[in-house]
Amino acid sequence: MTTSLLNHQNEVNGLVEQPNSSFKLSGGALACMVNSEIGAVLAVMRRNVRWGVHYASDDDQLEHSLITSFKELRKKIFSWQNHWHTIDPVLYLQPFLGVIKSDETGAPITGVALSSVYKILNLQILDSETVNVDNALHLIVDAVTSCRFEVTDPASEEVVLMKILQVLLACMKSKASVNLNNHHVCSIVNTCFRIVHQASSKSELLQRISRHTMHELVRCIFLHLPDLDYRRSQLACEEKSSSNVEVDAAAQSPTFEGKSKNEGCVPAESENEKSENVHGNDGTIKTDSSMMDPYGIPSMVEIFHFLCSLLNVMENIEMGPRSNPIAYHEDVPLFALGLINSAIELGGASFGNHPKLLALIQEELFYNLMQFGLSMSPLILSTVCSIVLNLYHHLRTKLKLQLEAFISNVLLRIAQSKHGASYQQQEVAMEALIDFCRQPMFVTELYANYDCDISCGNVFEGLANLLSRSAFPVNSPLSAMNTLALDGLIALVQGMAERIEHDSSSLGETFPELEEYSSFWTLRCDDYGEPLHWVPFVHSMKNIKTKLMIGVDHFNRDPKKGLEFLQGIKLLPDKLDARSVAFFFRYTMGLDKNLIGDFLGSHDEFCVQVLHEFARTFDFRDMNLDTALRVFLETFRLPGESQKIQRVLEAFSEGYFEQSPNILANKDAALLLSYSLILLNTDQHNAQVKKKMSEEDFIRNNRKINGGNDLPRDFLSELYHSICENEIRMVPDQGGPSSVLTRSHWIGLTHRAKQASPYIVSDSGPHVDYDMFAILSGPAIAAISVVLDHADDEDVLQSCIDGFLAIAKLSASYNLGEVLDDLVVSLCKFTTLLSPSFNEKSILYFADDIKAKMATVAVFTIANRYSDNIRSGWRNILDCILSLHKIGLLPARLASDATDELETSPENGQVKASATYSPATQVPATIPRKSSGLMGRFSLLLSLDAEEPAPQPSEEQLAARQRTLQTIQNCHIDSIFAESKFLQAESLSQLVRALVMAAGRPLKGNSSSEDEDTAVFCLELLIAITLNNRDRIMLLWQNVYDHIANVVQSTVMPCTLVEKAVFGLLRICQRLLPYKENLTDELLKSLQLVLKLDARVADAYCEQITQEVMHLVKANAMQIRSHMGWRTIISLVSITARHPEASEAGFETLSYIMSEGAHLSPANYILCVNAARQFAESRVGNVDRSVRSLDLMSGSIVCLVTWFYQTKEAAGEETAVKMAQDILEMWMRLVQGLRKVCVDQREEVRNHAILLLQRCLTGVDGISIPTELWLQCFDLVVFTLLEELPEMAQQQSAKDYRSMEGSMILSLKLMSKSFLQALHDLSQATSFCQLWLKVLGCMEKYMKMRFRGKRSEKIHELVPELLKNTLLVMKSSGILVPCDPVGGDSFWQLTWLHVNNIAPSLQLEVYPSEELEKLKEKHAKASCSPLPEGSVLVPPNETAV
Repeated sequence: MTTSLLNHQNEVNGLVEQPNSSFKLSGGALACMVNSEIGAVLAVMRRNVRWGVHYASDDDQLEHSLITSFKELRKKIFSWQNHWHTIDPVLYLQPFLGVIKSDETGAPITGVALSSVYKILNLQILDSETVNVDNALHLIVDAVTSCRFEVTDPASEEVVLMKILQVLLACMKSKASVNLNNHHVCSIVNTCFRIVHQASSKSELLQRISRHTMHELVRCIFLHLPDLDYRRSQLACEEKSSSNVEVDAAAQSPTFEGKSKNEGCVPAESENEKSENVHGNDGTIKTDSSMMDPYGIPSMVEIFHFLCSLLNVMENIEMGPRSNPIAYHEDVPLFALGLINSAIELGGASFGNHPKLLALIQEELFYNLMQFGLSMSPLILSTVCSIVLNLYHHLRTKLKLQLEAFISNVLLRIAQSKHGASYQQQEVAMEALIDFCRQPMFVTELYANYDCDISCGNVFEGLANLLSRSAFPVNSPLSAMNTLALDGLIALVQGMAERIEHDSSSLGETFPELEEYSSFWTLRCDDYGEPLHWVPFVHSMKNIKTKLMIGVDHFNRDPKKGLEFLQGIKLLPDKLDARSVAFFFRYTMGLDKNLIGDFLGSHDEFCVQVLHEFARTFDFRDMNLDTALRVFLETFRLPGESQKIQRVLEAFSEGYFEQSPNILANKDAALLLSYSLILLNTDQHNAQVKKKMSEEDFIRNNRKINGGNDLPRDFLSELYHSICENEIRMVPDQGGPSSVLTRSHWIGLTHRAKQASPYIVSDSGPHVDYDMFAILSGPAIAAISVVLDHADDEDVLQSCIDGFLAIAKLSASYNLGEVLDDLVVSLCKFTTLLSPSFNEKSILYFADDIKAKMATVAVFTIANRYSDNIRSGWRNILDCILSLHKIGLLPARLASDATDELETSPENGQVKASATYSPATQVPATIPRKSSGLMGRFSLLLSLDAEEPAPQPSEEQLAARQRTLQTIQNCHIDSIFAESKFLQAESLSQLVRALVMAAGRPLKGNSSSEDEDTAVFCLELLIAITLNNRDRIMLLWQNVYDHIANVVQSTVMPCTLVEKAVFGLLRICQRLLPYKENLTDELLKSLQLVLKLDARVADAYCEQITQEVMHLVKANAMQIRSHMGWRTIISLVSITARHPEASEAGFETLSYIMSEGAHLSPANYILCVNAARQFAESRVGNVDRSVRSLDLMSGSIVCLVTWFYQTKEAAGEETAVKMAQDILEMWMRLVQGLRKVCVDQREEVRNHAILLLQRCLTGVDGISIPTELWLQCFDLVVFTLLEELPEMAQQQSAKDYRSMEGSMILSLKLMSKSFLQALHDLSQATSFCQLWLKVLGCMEKYMKMRFRGKRSEKIHELVPELLKNTLLVMKSSGILVPCDPVGGDSFWQLTWLHVNNIAPSLQLEVYPSEELEKLKEKHAKASCSPLPEGSVLVPPNETAV
């Protein structure tokens, strides 16, 4: 017994883990091995009383033939050892097989014989080259499958059964198994299944081993499928095989199991019983030639059909919410499903190459999978889902409608908790859906094949809605279903995001409105394998389907209005035709089938035409009448009125007879038989009918209907049983739970599948992802947000964040800015940064809040990666940044800009230093100011009025702050603004607007220091972004300028904000002027804001402003060309003339412009002269500065001469003439400006001004000054000066009078020299006489002038000398000659009248008597005046003073 148990265990181990012998035994070793097996069998036989007595008897009785055969074999084996492989294996196998088949041997003997055969097979002694190996294998299979033995105890029986399994499996795994024929393979499977079935009443070990063996057999058989030659398999499949290994319900009945153990029978004894049930009454297996061929497709077809038939036990079991989940035996279907799954896993896509196998999957298998999918067992559902997933992977191109039906009617419905599904079932269905979603191209193919097909449902849309709804937690915490749905959603969006990496060009297409109707119902794509063809096709069909679904809603409410609506959108022709309406009914999803039935059954002529066209859309070829009727009636609900039924069946019969006239004589026969089938269906399946129609009744009722003849009895009998077994459902409810799940509906589906458009297999491109994402994005964001709100588990949180990032990537790739904004808004809520109570104390909570930290990093990751597509979301992002700024958690160099590298250059170093320094009053003395450019205010929030030192933070607070800082560092916030120069225009504009809004809030009403700090921070960022984007400044400028203007004009006291605004504006101008010549005026005009500063503010920053202006001018003087630009610059410089601190920089700026005329131009000349005059008049600086200012004014005359010379070269041009006039105006302004300084109270300044004025009046030889301008100059400048100086002198003290005396002397010289300089031109003027008399009047006035009763000796000496010199010049010029006019005073007389009042002796000195007489005679003869005609002579009493 111990030996038996040991052998039992060894064989079990051998079954589970079989060695794969790759070596060859020698002939001697083989002989020894066979000899030992012979000895083992004989030894066990000796222990048996029956065999032992026989063996030991001394009489002459012959030994039993079994023993004799072993002894004979023993004699021969050692003589074969040198040529063992030439020996027929039947010779050494036959004794062992005889023991196995003998019904006289007991279980131990049979078991040992089986072990011997197993050993021979397992050692690979037999291979395909072995002599007569095929016969040997056939004998082994026949012997083992018909094994008989006496049962002595249950344990021994189980051992034998396990060894039978061992040997059969070894046969299939043997290298020689290719020599087995189809019949033997079927027999092996049949026998193993019988043992599996019998083991249900045996030990657990036998049950497990038998099932394992069955699985191994199926794997071994179907692993061979991919290797089969397609042509050979095609030929084999065409031959009808009558052999069948199907096991029907009787195989599972208790009768099969009820064999008495005492009979000593193995399952093979029940074969006759099975043969009678399945194969026939003769108890033999019917064979044909194909079953005798080497095993291949025929056996696989039979085995697969057998496996499918095991599922038929479920067909008539009612499923429902009140069904007991374990009311049926789920063991058999589970086992069968496992075997089927194994076959599909290994056979794979090869099933699609063999029509019979494929037909089994498409029809019988999938129907059963649908049934089992709706079972109440989660375990069965899980197995079914695994099979369908395998089928999708390998055969989806052949199972388009089947997959749609399973996903829509099983997975989606169960996951939605329909059919009263349990939570466990929902979970299994959801897991299965997610497994599908994780397939690389599942959702793409789902959308392209179903959502874009007018004859299919919107499966992807249903899946997206399901996952979104299921992710919403009803109550906190999250359930497993919520998490599963979340995984599915994220799998969808991440799959799209991965595809977009390869190609982001596939954006949604827009389709114009259809202009005219074109039939599209059966339209097919030119090439379903080429994305260039099928992608536009499915987009077009989806566009049509979307509109069609709107039409369906209209039709379901009102058929007439629905058809009119479809005509309006060109989906039906303007003039309705029956064919188009028939196609609409036939191929459109979602129509109310009751309405279709009423329409088709109507007596209206058009409706009848539609009905007949509708019937012609079906393909009834090679279809039984009942099947055709099922297919036809599955598309609408048959009306209840007999007349309508009559019309419908007439149309059906006509269509059916045209396509399948095989048995029926005419269409009337088809009509009568169809009507009869409808009546039979009602009779058999209506509970109110008590007496059911028998088969004979049905046959009798249909006599003589086939053109006066009877239909074949077998034909009618088949129809009768078909209707009885499978009701023709009349679509009781729209989309009811039984839809597509009854046998009748499934037949209709398989019929439609043959006409369906090909299944589109997508490559890895994002061909329709844009359309899918448009459907998915909104629900996905909402669902993930809710999950994130309720989740605490870190893995779930990470999944949510990953989903958000994938959605962000897709939104950016597809330019869906609104979606991205919604995402940003949702994420920002979870950062906790937007909470009004977020402050320094909040860091403790934030540091340990994983959700908040992950959301924060995600927000800024999106802001960095996809900033181009953010629009309104910038506001939320900035709010987060401001919250971090308030508690000092931002990088120190946040607002860096693209031109920072320029600041390190030597010429700009001073700019930076002066521009970044703020008055010390703005920074507490205890805290060092960190300056990093004008944007350097990024440090902790400082309280300027804090008197008490802040308490030291605890270690916990420090650690929390450090963790938070690490998180913020991972956000890379600084990159957002540093990289703003790469932002798209719209996003950049929105960012600037958001900054202006954030910065502008504190300006409204009273603001705290914290609000001001926020405003300063935003302003700095705004300026940094402006500098970063100098190449497109006009995009931002208006918003930036308006904001800075708002700050400047609303501030009345010095503060950091206005400081940043002013110097930021100056910095923008400094940076942009060299690059944007076309914006020079616009930029410089903005500096006028500085002039609008409140006086207190302007005074506080005047020096720094002037420094900045100076550097701006020095760097950009060549770029400033317009009058407006210079006016702004000079205005800023001029106001510093009287400012103690700023005047030095202001004068340096002016000197830079005017020195040597370096940057003087007609555009700025007058402005600069006026500014120089202001500096000359200013007493803020020393006298030397005023003198230098005057020098600048005087030196500018060189520029005027140069410009005037240039106008001469361009003589005649209109612009040149205008320029000459402008130059004269500038000269006039120059001398007028100098004249004003000539009355300065400071002697040095005054005298220097007079000398320079003289130089400007006398040094204009290069400029052609017209006479009128000279006259104007004398009136406004020279004479005015000579009038003002005496008045000043009268107001001076005696001490100061001396200085005034010198100035008056200089002014007299100035007048004299100027007069002589312009004498030639002036003498031609008609008013020359008046001018001359004014000159004489001035000299006379100065001669008579008294100061405190005393006259000036120096003036008395100077005036006659100047006058004498003038007279001599006039004499030599021929201007002053004696001439007596008729009736009036002459120029001569008037001159000497005034001269005599000044110095009477001058006449004789200038004109001696002799010379005078000669001149009088000469001029009397000429009778002419030296003065020009029309000259005005002033009477003596009207002489100008």
